[in-house]
Amino acid sequence: MTHDPNNPQQPYGQQPGQPPQQPYGQQPPQAYGQQATGGPYYVSLMGQEQGPLDLGQLAQMATSGNLKPDTMVRSGSGQQWFPAKEVPGLYSDKELVTTAIISWLVGIFGVDRFYLGYTGLGVAKLLTLGGCGIWAIIDLVLIILRKVPDAQGRPLR
Repeated sequence: MTHDPNNPQQPYGQQPGQPPQQPYGQQPPQAYGQQATGGPYYVSLMGQEQGPLDLGQLAQMATSGNLKPDTMVRSGSGQQWFPAKEVPGLYSDKELVTTAIISWLVGIFGVDRFYLGYTGLGVAKLLTLGGCGIWAIIDLVLIILRKVPDAQGRPLR
């Protein structure tokens, strides 16, 4: 196995024509609502098992508020139940409590919007000092009510 000096993008140990290898422990990025491995899923709602549901249906339930992060789901290929927030790509990697604390302490400077990935809104909030504090209060209330998703549109954990 040799490195091609004319192709600087080809990492060592990778065969030409193969997809790039991900570092150990990292998953390739997926689009929100795209089918992940392990589906279909079954959901336990009010003591009843519902399903099979694909990742797109779960994402729709999560964004509408019908599926909470602590709702128990299981993969069609397994019998173990786990919280819905552990389904890859379904919920944001940002925590609701962390976002609320950041918004409470430094929301007037737009740090909460930067944290969620909204760079433009973060700059606007910083320059206006949180809309003289009014925008910061409104954002805090919206975050607590779970009305603010991350920049990819995924609900907070």
